[in-house]
Amino acid sequence: MSLPPPAVSRRRLHVRRIEVEGFLRDDGLYELDASLRDVKDVDYPIASGLRPAGEPVHLMRLRIVLDAGFTILDAYAISERVPYPGGCDTIGPAYRRLVGLNLVRGFRKTVGEMFRDVEGCTHISELLLSLPTAAIQTFATFRRDNEDVGEKPFQLDRCHALETTSETVRRYYPKWYRGREPRD
Repeated sequence: MSLPPPAVSRRRLHVRRIEVEGFLRDDGLYELDASLRDVKDVDYPIASGLRPAGEPVHLMRLRIVLDAGFTILDAYAISERVPYPGGCDTIGPAYRRLVGLNLVRGFRKTVGEMFRDVEGCTHISELLLSLPTAAIQTFATFRRDNEDVGEKPFQLDRCHALETTSETVRRYYPKWYRGREPRD
């Protein structure tokens, strides 16, 4: 299913692209490389000068190294294109504080606390929020998502479709199906 056609003609002004790539390293660790790119379709005047159409206003990149338990072992952030050179591009080293965090246990909340307001870059912090599910997809490459490993699959009860009382779980994860609770 696609989005319906626009109801009124329109002209595109801005594109934001977020991309995350997952890698298995030769030493058995994992890496996620992520980027956020903002591009305007029109010339864009900003305090540091005119940004021509098609030239990135923002280009931020992250690389994190993970172990099999989703613990961050190394982190690197860089801002290649920024609206305020000499300001925006100096925050990268602050993101080394990610080392030791777990991507799937309270990560988004912790990132929000660690890098709120002037403690971080809005765009890098936003990019970080896409990493947990990208890591899960990277790790899922190596096993079937309904493989019985003895533990409740991570994705259950983390979205509406995979609530353990749902028909979807009954069909694809019968061991973990809890049935519908009677309603009063």
